[in-house]
Amino acid sequence: MSARDLPLKLDDRGLVPVVVLDESTGSVRMLAWADVPAIDATIDTGKATFFSRSRGKVWVKGETSGNTIAVREVRVDCDGDAVLYVGRASGPSCHTGEDTCFYRTVGGEGVEEGAAPQAFLERLAALIHQRRTAPVGKSYVRTLCDGGAPAIGAKVREEADELARAVEGEDDGRVVSEAADLLFHALVGLEVRGVALSDVVDELARRFGTSGLDEKRRRPVS
Repeated sequence: MSARDLPLKLDDRGLVPVVVLDESTGSVRMLAWADVPAIDATIDTGKATFFSRSRGKVWVKGETSGNTIAVREVRVDCDGDAVLYVGRASGPSCHTGEDTCFYRTVGGEGVEEGAAPQAFLERLAALIHQRRTAPVGKSYVRTLCDGGAPAIGAKVREEADELARAVEGEDDGRVVSEAADLLFHALVGLEVRGVALSDVVDELARRFGTSGLDEKRRRPVS
C-alpha cells in the first residue's frame, strides 16, 4: 500500500504531522513531519522516515545519530490530518539526549524539566537496574541481587505462595498487595538474569489471541 491510498489531509506543503509511539514503553517519543514519499519509505523499510522542513528533504531517523526507530505499524487518525508510527526505539529519540522529546512538564510555575513519561513497569525495571548497579549505598534491591539467582528464586516462590493464599481466602486489599510484591520480585529476577521486560512483553504479544490450551500443547514436555 502507498500513502497515496490513505485518507490523508496534507497541508499546503504536502506534509502531515507524525507522532511516534514506542510500543515497548507506551511513551510518545517524538513528533515530526512527513510527506507521501517519507511515509511510503517507512511502510516499505520499517524505518521511521520523515520530511525535514528546514532542510527540505526526506530523512531517516538515526541515519546520523544511530538512534533508530523500527516501525511496525503506520496508523492514520480519524480525520486524516495526523499519522502515528508505532514501533520500537533504539537509543534516545530527542536531539538533547533524552529518550523522548516530551520530557518537560507544564505546571503552575511554567515548564519544568522532568522524567520522560514511560509505562510504569518499564520505569520500575529501570529503577531496579539503577539500584543494582549503583556504585555505592545500600538498598533492598542491592541486597536481593547480591544473594544471586537462588536467593531471588526463593523470594519469588515465597511471594507467589503468599499471593496464592490471598487469592484463595483473603480480602481484595491483600490480593493487590501480594500481587504487587510478586511483580516487583519478578522484575528483580529479570534484572539479575539480564532479561529485558520488553522480551516478556513480546512473548505475551506473541501469545495474544491464541488459546491457552493450544499454547500449552505446543510447549515441549519437561
